[in-house]
Amino acid sequence: MSLMNTYGERSTTLVKGEGAYLWDDQGRRYLDALSGIAVCGLGHANPIITEAITAQASTLVHASNLFNLPPQQQLGEKLVALSGMDNAFFGNSGAEANEAAIKIARKFGHDNGIDEPEIIVADNSFHGRTMATLSATGNPKVKKGFSPLVSGFVHTEFNNIDAIKAVATKNTVAVMVEPIQGEGGIRVPADDYLKQLRALCDQNEWLLILDEIQTGAGRTGKFFAYQHSDILPDIVTSAKGLANGVPIGVCLARAKAAGVLQPGNHGSTFGGNPLACAAALATVTTVCENGYLARAQELGEKFLAHFREKLSGNPHVIDIRGMGLLIGIELDRDCGELVDICKEAGLILNVTAGSTIRLLPPLILTDAQADEIINLVVNSINGLLN
Repeated sequence: MSLMNTYGERSTTLVKGEGAYLWDDQGRRYLDALSGIAVCGLGHANPIITEAITAQASTLVHASNLFNLPPQQQLGEKLVALSGMDNAFFGNSGAEANEAAIKIARKFGHDNGIDEPEIIVADNSFHGRTMATLSATGNPKVKKGFSPLVSGFVHTEFNNIDAIKAVATKNTVAVMVEPIQGEGGIRVPADDYLKQLRALCDQNEWLLILDEIQTGAGRTGKFFAYQHSDILPDIVTSAKGLANGVPIGVCLARAKAAGVLQPGNHGSTFGGNPLACAAALATVTTVCENGYLARAQELGEKFLAHFREKLSGNPHVIDIRGMGLLIGIELDRDCGELVDICKEAGLILNVTAGSTIRLLPPLILTDAQADEIINLVVNSINGLLN
């Protein structure tokens, strides 16, 4: 085997995708309720994205960030307008976007006379697998074997403002959280959590960093999840669904965070290359201008209502939660075997945090496809646990 064994045994070989469906090398079709882990929000082989990639590839794929690149500038302007931020830094992934956010926070601290800046982060969070983002992540399992970790991160309980106050020190410079914890089990905080965080950061002159790698690009029914709370972070990161499968990440900043990084402080060879930016620009425009934000919200309400109705009598279902097309069904036990059970039935999903079924279907989903996902998931859960 020529590949490192970082993903375990993979028994299915996927060779084709179209819309909400994937096909394996045996010709079997699967309904995709995972979207490449919240990546292909506009479905597979979307003709609009394919056209954008093809047109840009025939013109200019890469030059370098030593030059002005029109697709990068256009995408930056689009995202700044959508987010309420002031400027953007492009990388190639969510982890890179979060690395940029962490560096901004640390330099912000140093610029204000704090020699050992600390960022408050949440238990059960996930921010990436680079050394800094792994250190920020609140999951001991994924950190095991990689110490010594990067210092400067203080972990505390998610969705608890008092817990943040309790661990804050004179070295605190920022709070970094996901608006909804994805890998942590689709944990949706209280409605006023982000507003309280914003007020607390303002009171203490800290930066508020929101990791929207999984929740961004329209997945929750707004382009960014924080827009449900009517607040603005100082920094927001996005990736995954931003270019419908083409690798890209962005760190957006405003006000006092926007001017922290200066020439020589940060960079990326491939980040913001014309090909990725053209794909992202087409994706963002399509999501925002074709009704997909409202559709994500509508479908999300449908999923939650039907799951709650159909699973109400199952004593092994602890909770059903989510926002838009980010749905979690928590069981009273680990349920990893449901991945293979559903795949055998023609449905792709995954399980996160051990006991939470995670659904991240594409925004292009039809009502009939949504009904099929609901029925397959309900039947699989009841078949396993009854």
